[in-house]
This record gives sequence, C-alpha cells and structure tokens, in this order.
Amino acid sequence: MAVLELAIFLTVASLIYNASTSGHDAAPTKLYAGPFVRVGGTLIAYRSWGTHGRPIVLLSGFIEPSWVWNDVGRILGRTHRVYALDLPPFGFSERRGPYTLAHWTQLVEGFETALGIDRPLLVGHSLGAAVAVLAAVESPQRTSGIVLLDGDALPGGGGPGFLTDLLVPPWYTSAYRLVTGFDWIFRRGLRDAWGSGPPPFTNAFVDAWQEPFRVSGTAAAFRSMLGRGVPGVSTGTLARVAVPRLVVWGSEDHVDSVAAGRRTAELLHARFVEIPGAGHLSMLAAPAAVAHAIQPRAG
Repeated sequence: MAVLELAIFLTVASLIYNASTSGHDAAPTKLYAGPFVRVGGTLIAYRSWGTHGRPIVLLSGFIEPSWVWNDVGRILGRTHRVYALDLPPFGFSERRGPYTLAHWTQLVEGFETALGIDRPLLVGHSLGAAVAVLAAVESPQRTSGIVLLDGDALPGGGGPGFLTDLLVPPWYTSAYRLVTGFDWIFRRGLRDAWGSGPPPFTNAFVDAWQEPFRVSGTAAAFRSMLGRGVPGVSTGTLARVAVPRLVVWGSEDHVDSVAAGRRTAELLHARFVEIPGAGHLSMLAAPAAVAHAIQPRAG
C-alpha cells in the first residue's frame, strides 16, 4: 500500500509539474536564428566560417551543439571554408530519427551535397569520431581525410535496457525537465570534461548548453536512445580506413582516456597528437592548439 501511495503521489506531482512547465519546448527555428538546411527531410542547423580555401566539416559529439566549434571555426576560417552541423537529436537540428550511426553518416553526406561541399576534411569529436570513420570507409572518395578529436570511434557501454520501461510518462517528462534545467549538473559535467585550465562557467555559458534541450521532441529522442550506449564502429572498420587520418587528444581527458586514443591511432596507423592541459572538450579549452593540429591535414 505504501508503494502504491507513493506511486500515485509521484504521478500526480509529475502531472502538475508537467502542466506548469508545458511551455518549456519550442521549435528549433524559435531557439536558433540559423542558418538551416533541409537534408533528407530533416531541418539541419549549422554554422560556418571563412569564404575560401579547402573545406572542413566539424562533427560534434554526444549532446554537443555546433557552437562548441566557434573558436576553432574562426581560426580555421581564416584560410578554409569551415562548417559545423548539429547531428540530431543534439543542438538545434530538427528531432527526426533514427538516431543511429548510419543515419548520421547519411545526414553528413546529404549536408555536403546540399551546400556543395566537395571532399572536405572531416573532424569528428567524441561520438562524431565514429561518424567520420564510417563516412571515410563507406565513401572514401567524398573526403580528403579525417581527424578524430577525443573520440576513439568505438562503441561505449549503455545503461540497462529496462530503464526505458521504468521511465514512462509522466515521470520521465518530469525527470527530463528537472535534470536538463539543473545548472549544477551541467557545471559538474563540464568541469569533469574541461581539463586543467580555469573553465569559463558563466551563467550564459551554462545556459548555452541547456538551451538545445528545449527543442521540441528532444525528451522523446533521448528516451529512444536510453540503454543503447554510445554507438561506434568495430576495430575491423577502423582498420579499413584508407584516407589520410590523424588522432588528436586532450592530455587531461578523463571521459575518453588517452590510452584509448593511442589504441585507436595504432589501429588506424595514424599519428597521435596530444593537446597539453586540455580535457575532453579540447576544442573549447584549447582552441588554438586544436586548430593548429587540424590545419596541416586540411592543406
């Protein structure tokens, strides 16, 4: 009886909370001014820098919006045409699945076609590293090379599959809105991923991380991904990469270890570059060093 009463109380509380926060979500075009491009029926948000030079496409990782590349993009944009896109359900792209490695790779290729980007250098951070690898293996003629930044491109473990059965509406909706609106959680996660330097965790910086979680459909998208872990490619797929490649890693990365990066570099037969003092978010903590590592590969 006590368990039943608790369940009823939580359900009623969740319904009340969800009703009071019903205006929480909004269309991506209401939250981000653009630019956008439609790729295969999905509205993709992106950013760009530079007007000339060989193209570079920057791919963000798990829950990362494309603005994380702002500083790197500005530096590389002095001599290259640089693009960063939001892979759904992250950033400000439309929430339209499936949210799989194969579909993300198709979106990247469609994005290049839509904007007339010919044989870019693909730079994938964290989860984006696996997308870059798969794109290079499936369509090597479409890319001039790949750079894996703080991402070993291998699958990561997920939570237990029964979570998707337990986290049902209205509880899941309430939990999602509470967690994604809680500054402390973001500050703690960002601190762990930053490295040894002082992080610029202003309120505006934290708000910029939280804002994409308000895009309509994000809660449902994340629920569909629960328990599946971080997608990646096999070691056999890594061995098949034939385009020029480079692995770049923050020396203080405790999200994906330096050892994991070195292992992937060995499997790729690629050069390995460490960014001193940077953590997992090396493009934010050390943008000049990351851009310097990428630039020679871009030509």
